[in-house]
Amino acid sequence: MNRLAVLITTLVALVIATTVVWMEVRQEREFRRLIAEGDAALDANRTSEAIEAFSGALAFKPGSMLAHLQRAEAYRRGERDLAAALRDAGEASSLDPTAPQPIELLGDVSAAMGRYDQAVDHYDRYLQLDDRSTRVLYKVALAYVRQGQADRGIEPLRRAIGLDDRFAEAHYLLGLVLRDRGNNDQALTELRRAIALDAALIPAREELADLSLSRGGRVREAVDQLEAIAALEPSRPERVVDVAYALARNGQREAALLTLNRAAERHPGSSVLLAALGRIWLEIAAAENDSSAIRKAIAALQPQARRPDATSEVLTLLGEAQLRAGNVADAERTLQQAVTRQPVVALAYRHLAEAARRRGHSAVARDAEARYSRLVPGV
Repeated sequence: MNRLAVLITTLVALVIATTVVWMEVRQEREFRRLIAEGDAALDANRTSEAIEAFSGALAFKPGSMLAHLQRAEAYRRGERDLAAALRDAGEASSLDPTAPQPIELLGDVSAAMGRYDQAVDHYDRYLQLDDRSTRVLYKVALAYVRQGQADRGIEPLRRAIGLDDRFAEAHYLLGLVLRDRGNNDQALTELRRAIALDAALIPAREELADLSLSRGGRVREAVDQLEAIAALEPSRPERVVDVAYALARNGQREAALLTLNRAAERHPGSSVLLAALGRIWLEIAAAENDSSAIRKAIAALQPQARRPDATSEVLTLLGEAQLRAGNVADAERTLQQAVTRQPVVALAYRHLAEAARRRGHSAVARDAEARYSRLVPGV
């Protein structure tokens, strides 16, 4: 009888052990399936599905650093709940304090929340584990810049570039910081290097064009950059307008007109192109006292001004052209419309004051002058 009891007890224990092992294997298999499902959803940017899958995985393994980390990334990427992302990333880091990925994610989420001082602290912790990460060196520099301490970003950027001289974004950001410090020659060098490494880095081209124009004597370089941007973004006619204004600023108004007319063939009816044409024809009229230029300005602007969504800028330009043409009554009506469109161009009030005064409408002229003075103090 004792032998039978022992045998039964042994069999029961064996069954229980087998069942426990089988359940553990089953749970492990389900955990891995949910992690793989979450990873696939995250790769496809289906963040809600990813969060659900990783939450299911955590139901099987609440202490999984990986599941917390991946769910945090899903929360961050979907911008559903940055607070939840921060919580999960913090839990992942607590579960494995030596893992660099949760620390970097803590920095990324803190930066996304505008907590740049905390982001810097997290990135510094990461760099204590791996001081050769160019990616994190760039991130800490960017956090310093956004925190208003751009000077402190120079050292990590130089370290990042020292480790990888082909890091275009680091050269670009360093160029921005150096320009803010007034080191324009060094800034130009960094911006040119960034563009040489990544020809499609439009922000670097924009900054280089702006810096070249502000320094004077570098208009050709600015135009080259603006033309490259226009070529990279052919669906945005405003990029061509930037080119035309740079040419006009350099006194090359005919070239500016040619550039705009060619673009107008590709973008017929574009309001930004027609407004730019009107503006440059007005500049020619003012510079050369050319009445035909005024007529061309009116011809370019009038179709846009008749549209119900005409901007204050277009109406102001047309009103100025009508004033120059001597059509004072038309100018006053146009400028009355211009000051009702938001955002109002301040110059509309000045031109309206002139038109109203010439027509003897003293009260309208005084009111327009007062409004213009409030918008442009000291003029």
